[in-house]
Amino acid sequence: MYSHGVQKTILTRPVKVMHPQFGDMDPILQRIFAARGIRSLAELERTLNKLPSPWLLTGMETMVTALLQLLKSQQRITIVGDFDADGATSCAVALRGLALLGFRQLNFIVPNRFEYGYGLTPEIVELAQQQQPDAIITVDNGISSLAGVEAAKALGIQVLITDHHLPGPQLPVADAIVNPNLPEDKFPSRNLAGVGVMFYILLALRNRMREQGHFNAHVPEPNLAQLLDYVALGTVADVVALDDVNRVLVHQGLLRIRSGHAHPGIVELVHISGRQLQSLSAADLGFALGPRLNAAGRMDDMSLGIQCLITEDVQLAREIAQQLDELNKDRRDVEGQMKIEAMKLLTEMKAFDAKHLPAGVCLFDKEW
Repeated sequence: MYSHGVQKTILTRPVKVMHPQFGDMDPILQRIFAARGIRSLAELERTLNKLPSPWLLTGMETMVTALLQLLKSQQRITIVGDFDADGATSCAVALRGLALLGFRQLNFIVPNRFEYGYGLTPEIVELAQQQQPDAIITVDNGISSLAGVEAAKALGIQVLITDHHLPGPQLPVADAIVNPNLPEDKFPSRNLAGVGVMFYILLALRNRMREQGHFNAHVPEPNLAQLLDYVALGTVADVVALDDVNRVLVHQGLLRIRSGHAHPGIVELVHISGRQLQSLSAADLGFALGPRLNAAGRMDDMSLGIQCLITEDVQLAREIAQQLDELNKDRRDVEGQMKIEAMKLLTEMKAFDAKHLPAGVCLFDKEW
């Protein structure tokens, strides 16, 4: 003790406490993992064989049966996406994955948020009808599209819904629905992004095709892991919780990107954002690639972002990535101006003072 009653503190290295579930891991790391809900070393494994079975998802059997019938007769399919990064990557996974499995008549539509709003609306169904589809597959939307599904069914169009958003009290009368947030769903993660849901459907479809002998020396079984760069980007950009399942999906997607096996569009988005492929991190997906992809849906049309993701033409991917980068700069400028105007409105508000200011203030301007 010092003369003034202040106790002297001596800093020492933490004592290494042994916990059987973590072996002899450093205690600081043990505390970090425990704080994130991780209770054993097994939970830190990030190999693909740690993923739970896709057949645990409610509606998967019905979904796969419907897809197999569409494949058998090579019917026309229109993918209806969403105008954010999860919607764009979900659309890319659906288009590329179904093509790998043998589907030949694939188109897509993504609503322009300024004209049609969100989801499978009757107006979007009318637009999709121009492609004369036999079936519509929604990705990252559809669970609340009651009127849109009814409109499609009235036209004789089959509707398959893949989504991850919370359902309302009434489900659309679709031909199949897969959504980990359906009531009573047994899948161990409710945090799958839309892109993760579509990837899982492809896994189940390939599994059933394998069982039925679709693959042989002339029709090789596709490696769906090549889609994991899309899955990682969409999962991180949608800010879903990185639980056990999503942690595996993101980790494996990052490994593919770092090893030079990403699709051209993602490679060019990495380059245009000033990042390095070999050291790309989840933060780069969320704060560099995601915003550039999202900028297409916010400032123009997400079809541009989807084209960037699915093209195999490196030069075209580079040109579109540059366009997305410019759109992102425009988005920053617009948001910056909106912030200036919002702060000006806030300073002019006389109803609140420092003592009575609420926890949050919502401001609206129709021009924003």
